[in-house]
Amino acid sequence: MDLSDAVIVKSSRLKSVVWNDFDRIKKGDTCVAVCRHCKRKLSGSSSSGTSHLRNHLIRCQRRSSHGIAQYVTAKEKRKDTTVTVANFNFDNKDHKKDDPLSFVNVKLDQEQLKDENVNAGNCNFDQRRSRFDLARMIILHGYPLAMVEHVGFRVFVKNLQPLFELVTMNRVEADCIEIYDKEKQKVNEMLDKLRGKISLGADVWTTSNGSEFLCSTANYIDESWLLRRRILNFVAIDPSHTEDMLSATIMTCLMDWDIDRKLFSVVLDSTAGNDVAIRIGERLSQNRFLYCNGQLFDIRCAASVLHVMVQHALVAISELISKVRESIRYVRSSQTVQAKFDGMAKEVGIRSQKCLTVDNPFQWNTTHSMLEAVLEFKDVFILLQENDDGCTVSLSDVEWDRVSAITNYLKLFVEVTNVFTRSKYPTANIYFPELCDVKLHLIEWCNNSDEYISSLALRMRSKFDEYWEKCSLGLAVAAMLDPRFKMKLVEYYYPQIYGSTSSARINEVLDSVKALYNEHSICSPLAFHDEGLPWQVGSVRLSLPTSAKDSRDRLMGFDKFLNETSQGEGMKSDLDKYLEEPLFPRNVDFSILNWWKVHTPRYPVLSMMARNMLGIPMSKVPPELAFNTDGRVLDRDWSSLNPATIQALVCSQDWIRNELEN
Repeated sequence: MDLSDAVIVKSSRLKSVVWNDFDRIKKGDTCVAVCRHCKRKLSGSSSSGTSHLRNHLIRCQRRSSHGIAQYVTAKEKRKDTTVTVANFNFDNKDHKKDDPLSFVNVKLDQEQLKDENVNAGNCNFDQRRSRFDLARMIILHGYPLAMVEHVGFRVFVKNLQPLFELVTMNRVEADCIEIYDKEKQKVNEMLDKLRGKISLGADVWTTSNGSEFLCSTANYIDESWLLRRRILNFVAIDPSHTEDMLSATIMTCLMDWDIDRKLFSVVLDSTAGNDVAIRIGERLSQNRFLYCNGQLFDIRCAASVLHVMVQHALVAISELISKVRESIRYVRSSQTVQAKFDGMAKEVGIRSQKCLTVDNPFQWNTTHSMLEAVLEFKDVFILLQENDDGCTVSLSDVEWDRVSAITNYLKLFVEVTNVFTRSKYPTANIYFPELCDVKLHLIEWCNNSDEYISSLALRMRSKFDEYWEKCSLGLAVAAMLDPRFKMKLVEYYYPQIYGSTSSARINEVLDSVKALYNEHSICSPLAFHDEGLPWQVGSVRLSLPTSAKDSRDRLMGFDKFLNETSQGEGMKSDLDKYLEEPLFPRNVDFSILNWWKVHTPRYPVLSMMARNMLGIPMSKVPPELAFNTDGRVLDRDWSSLNPATIQALVCSQDWIRNELEN
């Protein structure tokens, strides 16, 4: 704007202190404010206010910063105060608020601050607390430790709080380990006070550099009848590990946490060797107590066995899946082909809403979705193959039938896996009906007229039967503890599965239930001494000296005798009362843990048994990895750290996240 004929306006209405540094110039009907220092022109209209003038003076490079606070209102001091970093300069003298910052001339010189409170005006700044807040943030969100040395992060923190002494990667690593030690002590104290048993899950994780870690996880139901899960150890192992090494590592973890006496079961992947659990069980059974002679000790992951069967199915039709992918790519290769395909779909009367997309090979549920969509457009693909010379990939009628059969297999596995992962912490009772259904379908699939499909079904059934033989008892006992089903669910499925031998199988389950109940009722040294026995509910209990462990051991036989004779005199046990009473109505809002919490006074012994059984993680795979074909992979940023630091970060992250959830 040409200001050659403009005039400077002097008015008593200009009372703001900003006019000490601006000239208000008027030309015609336009008013302009001109900075006396840098000569920059800004709006001087009375309707524009003075905030933009104050902001300019705060940033003006040609003006001394002395006395700048007089231009900042109390409200702006609270919200918009800019902290100026020593020797921080903008490359552009006329830098604007929204321009990107240049880090060329940033210097982060700062007087070293001690780990003590620093008084900044009316604000009390705690250097140590801020340091540990930073470490907790890195742990919680999985950030790389090196972020504390990134220039962008350092400038951001310096501008946000100049009093904060910026830390090195080594310093924040030490802080993370200190947090881990404190959090571990809290978890240790909690496990020590735990009245119920612990089921230990074990998984092998891999890293981007080829290393492997064994992750051990404690699963239990707490005093509030909430299902909990805590990572206990994350230990580096040799990639060529043997079963001896795995069992030794797990035992070391148990001894480290002093929970070997509290162990109820160990849950491994379906592909893990049988000897791992056997070796651990042998070590524990020497001086410890394993329920039902260890029949419930070795549990395999249900989602893992489904995953193995899915891989069998996908490998069996891998060539057909490749053809399907190529057919979809051809249809989507151009608008002309897509239009032709859509026209043929209308011609044959297909109105499907499914979208034809190529799957993600690393998520097997997307392969199922792709095949399901392709089958709906089967007639259109056949028509396209007959009328389009550019379509070079085709499937025969037999191949279409095989794709259809495998898709039905995958559909069942997707539905069952969705049930397993519907809840973040599923209880053990939900698995029995789903896996009984899988077993019945496998029996049916083995009778397929196509030998190719029936042989595949036989391979899958063989793998599933290995799992079923090892875990069916635990699945059935957990289902029995669901008051909506009790033994009725076992009595419904077993005749369909076992036929003429079903009665003997049902009796085996019932005998195991009674044995497990009796083992809980006689108050072994590993059971809960402060729970009432069936005949003690509502009566005065015999009090023994807490230090007289040997005396209590000698009276265990008497406890058992008293239990048996009391029941013979007409008193019913918890188990008898539970099984005789009507089933609880089925409804969508039912919570089995809440039911047992409410009914603990009525079933004091059976509730102990329910707490231990329902807490078994029959499936260890988290919802986000349920359909993943890659397994568990450690974050790349943490993989390069030393194993002790990795364990501290992974465990602490799990503990802090659980604490926040609670």
